[in-house]
Amino acid sequence: MNKELGDPLDKGILTENLCLWYTKFQALKDVTIRLVPGIVHGLIGPSGCGKSTLLRCFNRINERIPGVRTTGTVRILGEDIYMPAVDLSMLRRRVGMVFQRPNPLPISVRENVLFQTKIHSGKPDDAIVEAALTEVGLWDSLKDKLNVVGTTLPLEQQQKLCIARLLPMRPDVLLMDEPCSALDPFATQRVEELILSLRGRYTIVIVTHNMAQARRVSDECAFMLLGEMVEYRRTADLFLSPTDDRTAAYIEGRYG
Repeated sequence: MNKELGDPLDKGILTENLCLWYTKFQALKDVTIRLVPGIVHGLIGPSGCGKSTLLRCFNRINERIPGVRTTGTVRILGEDIYMPAVDLSMLRRRVGMVFQRPNPLPISVRENVLFQTKIHSGKPDDAIVEAALTEVGLWDSLKDKLNVVGTTLPLEQQQKLCIARLLPMRPDVLLMDEPCSALDPFATQRVEELILSLRGRYTIVIVTHNMAQARRVSDECAFMLLGEMVEYRRTADLFLSPTDDRTAAYIEGRYG
């Protein structure tokens, strides 16, 4: 993905008629959606509805699975990221991802934060570590523990460290796939507070099965069902006055 391509002010995401198949199974069906920059977008729906698949289209990580085929358009920074000339390494620097279970590397906190920076620039700097850990609220608690192995931290700190690891690459988009599913309620609250603190600086897309969480952290929310984009609106409007009966049924707990 090339920085100079597209409008540098447009850091949102646009999909048009996006379809994806896992071999013969169609997981996404003509998904068209515009995610505006600088806010938190929630993706909700029952298991298997396609929300995680859609999320993983935004950095093309689905392509690591044999038999995946994608059609349609995904634009980030105005560039179609499925064009053959797109540099996947650059794309994944600009579109960072946090997974369901924290996955810090079994190296020190300092080395975790600098890991991708070393790969891409060769110029690690402890100022980078301090800035990244400060941004995720870990600096005060870890500034004297930078040599501690990341995998030994409490789960909440591990997940925050995974987010911090992305920030030195200056991503435009942060993808979060059930980032609190492995955390207890208190840690979940603190990670949600972090997500809200990052709003405005990044375009954030979060997949969650927790509808209360979607209401708490997202500005706009999409409901998906059976691979289709059913409804996408301001979060308050989606939950208080859904326009589609299927959305209302899911929110009211009649299925899913």
